[in-house]
This record gives sequence, C-alpha cells and structure tokens, in this order.
Amino acid sequence: MPSKDHETLAAQLRPLLTRLVRKLRKLSPANEELSQSERSVLVLLDQHGHLLSAELAVKEKMTPQSMGQLLHHLSDLGLITRVISENDKRKINISLSAAGRERIQRTRKERDEWLSKAISSVCTKEEQAVLRAALSPLSKLVDFD
Repeated sequence: MPSKDHETLAAQLRPLLTRLVRKLRKLSPANEELSQSERSVLVLLDQHGHLLSAELAVKEKMTPQSMGQLLHHLSDLGLITRVISENDKRKINISLSAAGRERIQRTRKERDEWLSKAISSVCTKEEQAVLRAALSPLSKLVDFD
C-alpha cells in the first residue's frame, strides 16, 4: 500500500514528466504534420517491424475505421508501406517505408540533441549523476503494469 511519501513523490514527479514529454514532442519540427496517434503508430511499426491494421487499432485503442483513415494519411505521406502477407493473402502487413524510418530517426536525433544540450547546460556534474542513477528506477516504472 502506498504511503503518504509515495503519493507526494508521485504527485511531484507526474507533472514534471508530463511537461518534459510535451516539450520533447513540440521540439520536433519533423513531426509537425502528424497527430500524436500517427506518431505513435510509426513508433509501433519501428518497434515491431510490421503489424496488421487490426493489431495497430487494438494497440492504439482505436476503431478499425479510424485506424484505416490514419493509415491512409500515413500512406499518402509516404511513411508506411503495405504488403500482402505471404501466409494469408487476406492480410496486409503494414511497415515503415524508408521515409518513415528516416522521419523517426530524425525526430529522435532532434530530441536527443535538445535533451543533451539541456542536461549539459543546466545540470551540474552531480545532478547529471543523479539523472544517470534515476534511469533504472524510471525504467522500472515504465515497465510496471
């Protein structure tokens, strides 16, 4: 059972992490034309290699119709490819195109560069060590269900 100290820490940590994530998202001119859901689909495809439209819809908690519209937009932008499954001709595997992979890499590079500059500019060596030490517990939080 969480203690009052845990609740206080959570209440302090949550808005800071939220603001940091929002700031990182806004700093990427490479993603200005994409919605958050579209960016999320590109990341899922990067992580999984290829997925079916229905799988993407479930992962993004969207209707199949909404996912279809989203995928149509990403296809129009040249960020995804669709390939008929060799095992089941009724299924279409969706994956990143070369342009989609490049978009993700460029976005990550922009965010990493900004974060690196921010850390080196505003954090002391001791604070940088604290950030390094926080990576493990933050990873555990991300993996907690």
